[in-house]
Amino acid sequence: MPNLSKNAMDDLKAAVRGQVFVPEDAGYHEARAIWNAMIDRRPAVIVRCAGVADVRRAVNFAREQNLTLAMRGGGHNIAGTALCDDGLVIDLSAMKSARVDPFTRRAYVEPGCTLRDLDHEAQAYGLAVPLGINSTTGVAGLTLGGGFGWLSRRFGMTVDNLLSADIVTAGGELLHCSESEHEDLFWALRGGGGNFGVVTMFEFQLHPVGPEVYGGLVVLPIDQAREALARYRNAVDSMPDELTVWSVARLAPPLPFLPADVHGKPMIAFAICYTGPLEEGPRAVEAVRQFGTPYGEHLGPMPYTAWQQAFDPLLTPGERNYWKSHNLSALQDGLIDALLDAIGTLPSPQCEIFFGQVGGATARVAIDATAYAGRDAKYVMNVHGRWSDAADDARCIAWSRAFFETTRPFALGTAYVNFLTQEEGDRIGAAYGPNYERLVAVKDRYDPHNLFSNNQNIKPSSTA
Repeated sequence: MPNLSKNAMDDLKAAVRGQVFVPEDAGYHEARAIWNAMIDRRPAVIVRCAGVADVRRAVNFAREQNLTLAMRGGGHNIAGTALCDDGLVIDLSAMKSARVDPFTRRAYVEPGCTLRDLDHEAQAYGLAVPLGINSTTGVAGLTLGGGFGWLSRRFGMTVDNLLSADIVTAGGELLHCSESEHEDLFWALRGGGGNFGVVTMFEFQLHPVGPEVYGGLVVLPIDQAREALARYRNAVDSMPDELTVWSVARLAPPLPFLPADVHGKPMIAFAICYTGPLEEGPRAVEAVRQFGTPYGEHLGPMPYTAWQQAFDPLLTPGERNYWKSHNLSALQDGLIDALLDAIGTLPSPQCEIFFGQVGGATARVAIDATAYAGRDAKYVMNVHGRWSDAADDARCIAWSRAFFETTRPFALGTAYVNFLTQEEGDRIGAAYGPNYERLVAVKDRYDPHNLFSNNQNIKPSSTA
């Protein structure tokens, strides 16, 4: 633990409007808890910022005291980089303003907001930003890594809808960046993660969505998965951008529309969201209903906000999580064979493997238009290892890694940076591909000493 003088700490506490936690304070242990229970780190200082002035003060303090710096938004990232040992955490979770202008279709969002916070405000006007699929995810981390979900095939990645951002740089300076101001930094923020500073405000383009969408789940026995996935891959190219279908293989949770004797059995589920006219919903999803003979299905109109929260019960905080991910251009037969083998050896009832469908509008953006480079991915595959007991760590991690390695020959070789664990630094170059060197140049300009290093780190030239 660094030796911070009492005077320095007193000055910090006096200078911020929010809260400052040190290890002996009441509330410290709650403040250092994040979504993934595998992450157990003890910062020297946690500054829960109330506004931009607090962020600037915290950045300056970390730099002046030579402290490792971490940033926490929603606290949901798998790698656990929201925390650090013996350093300073800028906790943005209290900065939760989300202001919607329905006339210009703009949203102004602070970095502590979750998807639920933004959806709540935007859906009051029948508007939405393409976000993720779990409402407790933080908007900031999701956006800075690219961001994709149910609306992305129609409206692009989250970063494709970012119009501007306010950011506190390593020097403590507040900058406003957009296509016409600090354009190089704005380009880098759209996928480059937390490498360049602390974003204190996001401005998004909003789109008419909802308030109801058509969708739900079709759940099949795992012995139908091979044929169902073959039909799925044959259907995706003819799907309209308004339709997104993800596939998930796991043990069946106790969903109310499934017979009790199905609960706990291996299954393949197709999760569907159609944002076109509601009356066209049944026709739009009919092909998915023909992928097999289901255990059960639950399809129909529902509030968009309800669908955004539908998977929250499977992703509650406090469990142990370990992910491995590939970008895919196709679902090859060998990949499907490996999937079936892996589902036959699930180490925990909470583990799952999903194929998140992208393409559509995400693929119609030039690879160098934003830092996010995965424009050729038709699916993002995630091996979601999840369990409760630390005694199961080795077994569950080994299962996740084994499937990842087995499926490497069927993957593009690239990765979605938000799904990388902290041990996967060797994949960062692949994640950004031809955009990596340009990102290094932006890093050299705005953070040459790598103050913002506790992330999927793009190292400046001086430290590479």
